[in-house]
Amino acid sequence: MAAGETRVIAVVDDDDGVRDSLAFLLTVAGHKVAAYASAAEFLERCDLNHVAGLILDHHMPQQTGLELLARLRGDGRNVPVLLLTGSPSPDIVARAGMLGVDQVVEKPMSDAGLMEFAERVAA
Repeated sequence: MAAGETRVIAVVDDDDGVRDSLAFLLTVAGHKVAAYASAAEFLERCDLNHVAGLILDHHMPQQTGLELLARLRGDGRNVPVLLLTGSPSPDIVARAGMLGVDQVVEKPMSDAGLMEFAERVAA
């Protein structure tokens, strides 16, 4: 990436309210955000070379967050990931760990946890 190019925090969540809230909070905190309603939309529209971090919902139709992440890891993408889930089962946590997820967080997540992740990946 060329000097001066902005890296974004990508948010992928099929819930409009959650996605919009996360994007709003990150934007207000001064981060550049790109938000996507599905894994397919993310893969189609996102320039992965500019992603500093990924906030990813697990339970989405068509493709789960961990399925999307497995694809990214298979393509050699090692972007930091915060995985959100309404039901963090031991299986989800274990699979997330195998895929190198930085953190698995139960919805609703705290603003402090969101900002901590954003500050770390944006640095």
